[in-house]
Amino acid sequence: MKNSQIISVINQKGGVGKTTTVINLATAISFLNKKVLVIDLDPQGNATTGFGLTSAGEKTVYDVLNGNCNFEDAIKDTKIDNLKIVPSNVDLSGLEVETANENRRAFLLKDKIENFVNSEKNNFSYIFIDCPPSLSLLTVMALVVAKSLIVPLQAEFFALEGLSQLVKTIDRIKIKLNPEIDIRGVLLTMFDKRNKLSSEVDAEARKFFKNKVYQTVIPRNVRLSEAPSHGIPVLIYDKSCSGSRSYLNFADEFLRQENVMESAA
Repeated sequence: MKNSQIISVINQKGGVGKTTTVINLATAISFLNKKVLVIDLDPQGNATTGFGLTSAGEKTVYDVLNGNCNFEDAIKDTKIDNLKIVPSNVDLSGLEVETANENRRAFLLKDKIENFVNSEKNNFSYIFIDCPPSLSLLTVMALVVAKSLIVPLQAEFFALEGLSQLVKTIDRIKIKLNPEIDIRGVLLTMFDKRNKLSSEVDAEARKFFKNKVYQTVIPRNVRLSEAPSHGIPVLIYDKSCSGSRSYLNFADEFLRQENVMESAA
């Protein structure tokens, strides 16, 4: 079996930088000649459009989950070497109702992905799942299939409040559905070093999550918010801006963390 790492990027709050983190972390790692797959599990399809793709006439993650196609049939190329995506669109929002009577619906995504991961067709080192901004069935599916989680945390008031609910959900999933799952790291986003509140959220997060909080923080940056409208990652849109530099540093820290985890195992 190919040892693909399946990592869900999750926070039930919207607008915290989940999709931006998935797009740019995946891009930075693909620049290092590692094969990366992004699964867009958000019905808004922002990761899909953020790579300049549309789902019109294409197989999507919804087709995979409702049995219309195999997982590998929904994998699409992006404009970036070594980086592919399973796109999404608004059809996905109907899945919760459509699968209401299925006993194993929390395992739907896991069953589909595992068949692929264990096959000869899989050559991905990393599979990143972009989760929707809610604790819905789709998020539960992403928690059931992932081995680890990255939690983007906005450096703003109330940021830590919602996180306790997420941690409780993760703990429940760990007990009942996926004992292997763990928070790999918390990434502070939209950080403004001139703002006292950002520093306070940083200190609180490090007190609560200890060394799970990444040293890299992602600043508020205009180029970061402009890039999605051009359908390209900020690392290509403006590789010298502060947002790009931060995501390259984050990718470096993410991969170093891996080496530490491997040597500890």
